[in-house]
Amino acid sequence: MSEKETQDYRGRLREMTAVLRKYGVTRGVTPEKLRFILEELGPTYIKLGQIMSMHSDILPRRYCEELMHLRSEVTPMPFSELLEVIEESYGCSWNEIFSVVEEKPLGSASIAQVHKAILKEGDPVVVKVQRKGIYKTMARDIGLLRKAVHLLPPVSLKGVVDLEMILDELWAVTREEMNFLTEASNMEEFAKRNKNIAYVAVPKLYQEYTTAHVLVMEYIEGFSLDDKEKLLENGYDLKEIGTKLVDHYIKQVMDDGFFHADPHSGNVKIRNGSIVWIDMGMMGRLTERDRELIGIAIRGVAAGDVGMIQEAVLALGEFKENPDQSHLYEDIRSLFSKYGTVDMGSIDVAQLMMNLMEVMKENGIIMPHGLTMLARGLTHMEGVLADISPDINMVQIASSHMAGSFLKSWDWKKELKRSGKDIYRSVHKAITIPSLVTDILNGYLKGQMRLHMDLHASSTLERLLLRLVRNLVMGLWVMALLISSSILCTTDMQPKILGIPALGAIGYFIAFAIAMFVFLRRLFSKKK
Repeated sequence: MSEKETQDYRGRLREMTAVLRKYGVTRGVTPEKLRFILEELGPTYIKLGQIMSMHSDILPRRYCEELMHLRSEVTPMPFSELLEVIEESYGCSWNEIFSVVEEKPLGSASIAQVHKAILKEGDPVVVKVQRKGIYKTMARDIGLLRKAVHLLPPVSLKGVVDLEMILDELWAVTREEMNFLTEASNMEEFAKRNKNIAYVAVPKLYQEYTTAHVLVMEYIEGFSLDDKEKLLENGYDLKEIGTKLVDHYIKQVMDDGFFHADPHSGNVKIRNGSIVWIDMGMMGRLTERDRELIGIAIRGVAAGDVGMIQEAVLALGEFKENPDQSHLYEDIRSLFSKYGTVDMGSIDVAQLMMNLMEVMKENGIIMPHGLTMLARGLTHMEGVLADISPDINMVQIASSHMAGSFLKSWDWKKELKRSGKDIYRSVHKAITIPSLVTDILNGYLKGQMRLHMDLHASSTLERLLLRLVRNLVMGLWVMALLISSSILCTTDMQPKILGIPALGAIGYFIAFAIAMFVFLRRLFSKKK
């Protein structure tokens, strides 16, 4: 590392330390305080907060909800720097590509900012330009964060969430977002998957002018979803827009497994009767297996079958350690008991998913990245619907879509073949049951039958039993040492220490040391 880089690191570290001191992090970090700290620390930390807000499976829900309110707008970079990035990316003067680039940005985010421009050919476009030096800045900040994680006090978030994992994910996601060729690829894939849907559109991508640091796409002259007055003035039906929006989002998730992970009102426009999806920098993916398991969970919710939901959760999740399945079952049953008398159509899907992920967090189950992005997307979708048409029944639309997709994709030959195999296996096993019962009874009557039990204890009970056994063993050691040392004291064994046989004195000392160890261990564990 050069001297300049070292000074840069030290200067940034002083800035970070000053902000942390300002908000008194040693006294604890509340959700609101965390949001203020991230906003004040700048673009890297705003992006970090946005990543953390998706992790309701490992971060307390109140923190996620607060981080969802992070400001997406940050101070724009100077216009001269923007033109410099464009020229470095193209290897020529900006005015050889564009006739006009408007100085005032349409938006300025943590990684890039967007400006309206006009190509030499006369097409109005949006130019998304990466912030100058953002890669180096983020690499430096994340490096400092990794060091800071090890210095956080016990009252901080360190014991609440795996910050190392969050930082790894932050760096992976931001590196992907900093390569605009990835976003261009997302736009092309999204357009291809939705080319046959009349009411869905994607901005045209100008591939020939797109590089890793500059993205050029069609300028959309549409209405924002939250601009209800203009939508109504231009003859749009808000309920129809909401219904089509939900139906298409369910199609993205359940049919394509490729969905917009940030569907807030600023990323969806209405133009000429079409829903136009913009900003494909953050997209979620679900495998076919993930989608099947989500379908099982939804059917479990509809049928009130806790076992079916538990099966899906265990198959979807990743575990730090083997979960206590009986405890998980009770937690899921307790969660869904309050939905038992509620009509399916009135369930808040986003809230339900957040509650379910809270249960998973308590049971040490981590959801795949795709599902945490889906939870964030559903939260945004619920917010959009509540604003434009609160009476829309999201669950009914989702159920209708899934039922239609199920009938379309139903492979009768495949299902009949599978059912035939299941019937054959069931009949074959049923035939063997009488002979198995006879063997068991014969074994019992002859005294040959044995019963093997496999008992599983919860992790809490395991720790308690381990502590009891350890203390019992230490107590026996102390008792044995005291008795044997006392017996030795009645003899005239040489050498002696203070008139006591040396071996007996050593025994007394070891017994005292063990007793003090147990006492101090107990004392400090109570303080914790």
